[in-house]
Amino acid sequence: MIGRFLNYVEIKTKITSTFAFLITMAYLFYIGNPVNWKLTLIFFASMFIFDMTTTAINNYIDSKTNHQSLGFKRNTALAIIYVMLGISTALGLYLAYLSDVVVLLIGGVCFLCGIFYTFGPIPISRQPLGEIFSGFFYGLLIPFILLYINLPKGTLLNLSLSLTEINLQLSIMPIITVILLSIPPVCTTANIMLANNICDLERDITVKRFTLPYYLGKSKSVYLFAGLYYLVYLDIILMVALGKLPWVCLLALISLYPVQKNINLFFKEQDKAKTFIVSIKNYVLIMSSISLLIFIGGLLFQGN
Repeated sequence: MIGRFLNYVEIKTKITSTFAFLITMAYLFYIGNPVNWKLTLIFFASMFIFDMTTTAINNYIDSKTNHQSLGFKRNTALAIIYVMLGISTALGLYLAYLSDVVVLLIGGVCFLCGIFYTFGPIPISRQPLGEIFSGFFYGLLIPFILLYINLPKGTLLNLSLSLTEINLQLSIMPIITVILLSIPPVCTTANIMLANNICDLERDITVKRFTLPYYLGKSKSVYLFAGLYYLVYLDIILMVALGKLPWVCLLALISLYPVQKNINLFFKEQDKAKTFIVSIKNYVLIMSSISLLIFIGGLLFQGN
């Protein structure tokens, strides 16, 4: 039962949300900011359960055409989706109640995009926007919300609402820092979707699924795949140069060697069964090394 459930929600693919969470926690530790564990754990539970929900929705809808087994009867599979959606929504609303309207608004956008990513008349995943949305929501909004609920109020932004006006004040440098910190999860997450769509290009066209590689072409898509990884390493250098990360994070550049080997494999052949896995391997290599080194930087330099 448990095994079928974990297979239904593709538990192995939840690294994208988990590592985005971990890199942010490592950064909070590095800057010596206390963690509000109550809000943080509620956020993690809501985020993780909703991630499983969107995967289940995707599998449920796809099974109508690919006839793949869900591991459960269709009415049971649908009930599981409703239960997970209800739990994640309730946790998200509770988090918003404990924090403020900013979390409610951003969380609401995340929920809507998560649902319509695979559901609706024209799902986002069937458009040339899948890479952008997956990278943005997993890579940027998870770190943003996590930092927002833990940093002192007003550090990132201030939002006030009334019947007559809306006032929004953004703190430019902290926002830029969040964006720079999010580039590794944004790019590596987007590349998982990009690699998947490159490998499935011909099959997707036959079912009228026109993703980004359809518009770019395979050759340009593969170069984009490589370029996003290089952007991650440039970002690490820039953050260290700006003093946003400790110099020890430059050791993450060592991971470029195995990452480049995986890029070369993907350049030679774009096959779902043989080379798609390199995008997962690169994600784990990059995100684990950066997260660990930021944490080590906190151990070495916190309080100095």
